[in-house]
Amino acid sequence: MKDILYVGVNDHDIDLFEGQYTVPNGMSYNSYVIMDEKIAVLDTVDARKGDEWLANLAGALGTRTPDYLVVHHMEPDHSANIARFLALYSAAVVVASDKAFGMMQKFFGDSYESRRIVVKEGDRLALGTHTLTFYTAPMVHWPEVIVSYDEYSRTLFSADGFGKFGALDHEEEWACEARRYYFGIVGKFGMQVQKLLAKAAALQIDAICPLHGPVLTENLGYYLDLYNTWSSYGVESEGIVIAYTSVYGHTKEAVLYLASELEKRGQKVTLNDLARCDMAEAVEDAFRYGKLVLATTTYNGDIFPFMREFIEELLERNYQKKTVGIIENGSWNPMAAKRMRAMLEGAKELTFLEKDVTIHAALTDANREELTRLAEALI
Repeated sequence: MKDILYVGVNDHDIDLFEGQYTVPNGMSYNSYVIMDEKIAVLDTVDARKGDEWLANLAGALGTRTPDYLVVHHMEPDHSANIARFLALYSAAVVVASDKAFGMMQKFFGDSYESRRIVVKEGDRLALGTHTLTFYTAPMVHWPEVIVSYDEYSRTLFSADGFGKFGALDHEEEWACEARRYYFGIVGKFGMQVQKLLAKAAALQIDAICPLHGPVLTENLGYYLDLYNTWSSYGVESEGIVIAYTSVYGHTKEAVLYLASELEKRGQKVTLNDLARCDMAEAVEDAFRYGKLVLATTTYNGDIFPFMREFIEELLERNYQKKTVGIIENGSWNPMAAKRMRAMLEGAKELTFLEKDVTIHAALTDANREELTRLAEALI
């Protein structure tokens, strides 16, 4: 639509998104302007990119001034320039949820009571040809989140929903970095995403405008189906993930043997050395595939720290509905299998393979036979 303009920015200076996720291809902070009888600016950008955003905005506005600033989400990578915007455009009114205005008080020392419109489920904002209808999306992935839908252009402004890592000037396949983004940031809140998808199902959508990543305009069923699979903790791809740690190489030898046995049987296998890989990538894989093997050493009577971190990451994101096999190593008193099972007790609908594989230091022929049986049980 020629009257919906993109005024966001790309960030290639960032090293870690949210202080933890590597983003080798940068990030985009998306902001949009609807040019109508009334002008609505949709969201701001990260504080470090405020000058660039305001310049983009001024270029889009020309000689006109905005009437509204719609705030879908108060996380600082989208809201940091609210005060600057309102100081520059003194006639503009802020449109947001009640919880968002409470957060503005905390961030900026002002809840803008004299120049605000509080919206809730089903409220509408008429701009002329375009009218935005608002839908609440609490915990996708903050409690104040709203999304909006423009019936005229059939556009859903989806906040952090359907976002991905990566700047817009870097071309790459969507799903990989969108999946890593989803499970890293939104993954805990699958139930809430399902509720939002149910609302979206009632709308005719020709475009999805997220706050990170590209505007989606083609094959929207593909993106909606992926989000449904991810948020329902379903299996996206057939395959087996092996996540492991190995101190002196014996556990790794067992993992490689198991992988070989699985591949001989036509299985897709993904290996993650938890001490060396991107932990977010390993978490993404564990949710993507339906079967997971955990292999680690006993360490200080417990499990190796990177494996503990990995399991904690899974649990934090409501890991469920998967099949799990376990390999442990311990020279004199193996405890890893017991500890891993205990950690995963609270997870929903996990199916554990009955027989764990226990290695006492080095791999033996008997262990290889057990690993072959484990491969057959996984299949």
